[in-house]
Amino acid sequence: MLDVLSRSQRARTCTYTRNEIKLNTPAMIGSSDNGVAWVETRGNGRVLHMMGIEVPMESGLRTTSNSGMASEVQVTDGIAVVRLPVQDDLQFDDSVEVVVVPNAYELRKDPRRIVDSIIRLRRAAGFNRLLYLSGLGEPSMVALLAYMGVDLFDDALPRATGVSGIRLIPEAEIVTGQDESENNVKAMEEELEKVRIFIQTDRLRELADQRAPSTPTSVALLRIYDKEGYEYAEETCSFTGCRFSCNTTQALRRPDIQSYKARMAEYRKPAHKRVLLLLPCSAKKPYHISKSHKAFSSAIHTAPHDTLVQELIVTSPLGVVPRELDAFYPANSYDIPVTGEWKPEEKAMIREMVGSIIDQGWDSIVCHLGEDYELVEGLADMTCTVVGDSTSPASIQNLDKALREATKGMEAVDYLIDRNEQMRNMLRFQFGEKATELLMDGNTYAIGKFPYFKLFREDADHKKIQLGMFTPERGGISLTVEGAQILADGGYPTIEIMDFEIKGNLFAVGVVKADPSIHVGDEAIAVCNGKVRVVGVAMMCGREMMDLKRGIAVKTRHKVN
Repeated sequence: MLDVLSRSQRARTCTYTRNEIKLNTPAMIGSSDNGVAWVETRGNGRVLHMMGIEVPMESGLRTTSNSGMASEVQVTDGIAVVRLPVQDDLQFDDSVEVVVVPNAYELRKDPRRIVDSIIRLRRAAGFNRLLYLSGLGEPSMVALLAYMGVDLFDDALPRATGVSGIRLIPEAEIVTGQDESENNVKAMEEELEKVRIFIQTDRLRELADQRAPSTPTSVALLRIYDKEGYEYAEETCSFTGCRFSCNTTQALRRPDIQSYKARMAEYRKPAHKRVLLLLPCSAKKPYHISKSHKAFSSAIHTAPHDTLVQELIVTSPLGVVPRELDAFYPANSYDIPVTGEWKPEEKAMIREMVGSIIDQGWDSIVCHLGEDYELVEGLADMTCTVVGDSTSPASIQNLDKALREATKGMEAVDYLIDRNEQMRNMLRFQFGEKATELLMDGNTYAIGKFPYFKLFREDADHKKIQLGMFTPERGGISLTVEGAQILADGGYPTIEIMDFEIKGNLFAVGVVKADPSIHVGDEAIAVCNGKVRVVGVAMMCGREMMDLKRGIAVKTRHKVN
């Protein structure tokens, strides 16, 4: 029986219970009897003792990972032993609870094959089985391997390298010439404790970024995983999240950051916006509550021309953030070191994304970036307004003057239109174009002060029906039952559930089918026979809802019985 307790993208902490014995993961399986799980060397092979069960780890023909020969999967009382290489058609029956790979050590210095093998194994195993890679875990790599979806490791590699006089610590491999096996095992245990803490706070990617530079193999492993494993990693990214730091260049390639950039590639400016205003980011998130952006706001919103101005925040690692999206994740959650220095990769990314927005057409462009003007220099003609600090009185006065000059003679746009168009872009960012068109028909409008917008529709009897509202505390638009039904009827991804009385949260055991595009943190719509029964926040991704039979699938906000 597997209970998933917390998640951080592909990584998770779990409690696995069998024969009334519990195993908490991620964990290291030792080589001495601890009454739970350990590996014994017996004759020419090894035996895994797993919660009262003996599982031979070597039997029959011992193929190697690069032999090209697939070996038969051996299953002992729900524990499957799979030797590398991984079969293309690898599948497990419902009785399998743990997948063991006894020859994973052969991948140790081959990051490309590590990525490929783990993705293949994890996809075949699904979310409802533990994955154990024997001989591959070490202090410098365990965070990365857990981040990729590995649950169980062992002390084989730490002990073997220790006997050879090599000290393994999370930051490096150090040759001492002494027996370091016990020190290596201790370092592994301490690192796994850190891994569990980072998973529980949904920040394991930060630890993986820190550990990657420890060895050339680790650097390559994370780079290859971010590039070639993006779809696999992105599937388990959360739509909402906690505060996180981007302190390395590799953090620019986080899957949630890449996902944001992909959605921004579809961004289109509201048709009525005629002046583009480039603004710097702020340490406080979301930007609109920071002191600096409140100062900018005092210059922007002093005349009716403010509805003609499109605010665009220029930043790394996101590139650009339109004002209407600044309370969404990840714009509301990231931290970066502020030194005034920009890496070439950051500059190239920002210039490409700002250039894409500029190409959408503007009457004029005002730049309030100050020293960071170099990031956009030469992309278009623009008026620069900063004198010294961007929030100095002279700078704010210049900004006010530049915006008044840029909009001189232009007819102001009504605030209702401006608010509707902002809401349209917010819906498009969260739900996509098709869903936005379903919700924003000719009878739909937004009310409220940014960012607390509420979406209403007026029916044929002039009755006002609320469809949803944006809440910065959640960082997304929350639907009502009526809004959810519109999307469900229009083919938006939903969760099919059994017909039963819903008393609280929706658990995975009640899920019949879930769209695989659903992410943790998404607005979740659960239906039965086409009718919306639950609206809330997804606590699992779509595939996990189908694989698991325990745990909360949707944190319920509205329910209909």
